[in-house]
Amino acid sequence: QVQLVESGGGLVQAGASLRLSCAASGRTFSRNTMGWFRQAPGKEREFVAAISGSGGSTDYGDSVRGRFTISRDNAKNTVDLEILSLKSDDTALYYCAAATTSILLPIHRRGMTYWGKGTLVTVSS
Repeated sequence: QVQLVESGGGLVQAGASLRLSCAASGRTFSRNTMGWFRQAPGKEREFVAAISGSGGSTDYGDSVRGRFTISRDNAKNTVDLEILSLKSDDTALYYCAAATTSILLPIHRRGMTYWGKGTLVTVSS
């Protein structure tokens, strides 16, 4: 069982940057591919980014590629999401997720096994 707690969300102005963080429980963090997903009001959940257990492989959703960067610190059991040039379309509840494999796979874009409760990002224009 992996417990995930997100932080770093808030109300920000368009054009600003933001860093979200996710803290994970457990002693086998490096065995979990980690990811970020988001859900905007009235929309379906969207894949944002994922990173393999070692941190050597990453994947990004098409709508965020180039502005979002995912990273992890296996010594601290954390995974971060840096967001640049925030847009109003980035307004959403951002979820941290963990998979049961360390290898990043295409199927992880659909979802993962463990989920946090989310952190809300609201972008004002």
